[in-house]
Amino acid sequence: MLIACALGALVFVSLASANEPHRFDDPSLAGRYQALTEELRCPKCENQNLASSNAPIAADMRDRISEWLNQGRSDEQIRQALVDRFGEYVLYKPRIESRTWLLWGLPGLAVLLGLVILGLLIIRARRERVSELDERERARLAELLEKHAPEALDEDDRQEPRP
Repeated sequence: MLIACALGALVFVSLASANEPHRFDDPSLAGRYQALTEELRCPKCENQNLASSNAPIAADMRDRISEWLNQGRSDEQIRQALVDRFGEYVLYKPRIESRTWLLWGLPGLAVLLGLVILGLLIIRARRERVSELDERERARLAELLEKHAPEALDEDDRQEPRP
């Protein structure tokens, strides 16, 4: 029983320290570290950032980021080094380049296309509204009303059809 508790405590401590943030003397480095690990994606995990990933590669990447920050590299240099190694996948927000213009432009084009289609449907619906009846149609309508109207109604009770 004592051995099981000791092993459980050991596992708990190792899991708790797995994602322990790196210590920095300069608070601005700690803030940059936190921002970078939250905005970069773990290459192994599906849609999980480096800060919350337990994957060994994420731990290695966090160590590397910490090392580069202490060496004085800029955030852009760190991002570029990780993109060079792992590809654009590590960035949650891909850069706007010739390769990614469709990714960035397609949602806007879809909204624009939807608005154009909606406008065309509204214009078409307005054009298809029923216009006033011409003389021939009025005569036919009066004939149908005479034929099918109940005979209990007087001439005064009958109303003209609305256009």
